[in-house]
Amino acid sequence: MLQTSKLMPQGAGLAPVLLKRASTIELDWDVRQKSRFDATDSQGRQLGIFLPRGTVVRGGDVLVAEDGSLIRVIAAPQPVLVITACSEHGSPFDLTRAAYHLGNRHVPIELKPDHLKIEPDHVLADMLRAMHLTVREATEAFEPEGGAYSATGHSHAAGEHGHDHAHAAPKARPATITIAAAAPHVHGPGCSHDHGHKH
Repeated sequence: MLQTSKLMPQGAGLAPVLLKRASTIELDWDVRQKSRFDATDSQGRQLGIFLPRGTVVRGGDVLVAEDGSLIRVIAAPQPVLVITACSEHGSPFDLTRAAYHLGNRHVPIELKPDHLKIEPDHVLADMLRAMHLTVREATEAFEPEGGAYSATGHSHAAGEHGHDHAHAAPKARPATITIAAAAPHVHGPGCSHDHGHKH
């Protein structure tokens, strides 16, 4: 078994030609959040992966084996729930509300501008449909968001950002709280979500 204990996030610093030559392993999210696991790469080699505790492996990361060979990680397609705003009468803000409620339950979420992804859970699916969101089952790669303080969050190469992340403290402003009643929910013929009751 070939031991692997080094991870290069997104293959940073490697020449494209080296990445092309690298063998690959397809791993689902359940495996990629473990720091120790076995896998078989595209060349049929048995790999023993031993990474520092707390390491999360992302699709596009590159593992370096003890013999110096490179193994590119591919996020394997897996069952997920894809959540979108109802196209008939929803709004993108509905996704923000959904992300808030899912985050409150510590659910791993993949955030995209026009949809969210979570692992299958029929209780959460029912909750989201009750919030007037469209939920569909799919088989896709799953890359949930890392925590705000996670070491596996995104990083920027030198010169990639035109500014640093140190910002001046905002001026104090009086707090304003506005509470608005939710607009009534009206179903149209194209409404594709189900609330578990008949209309």
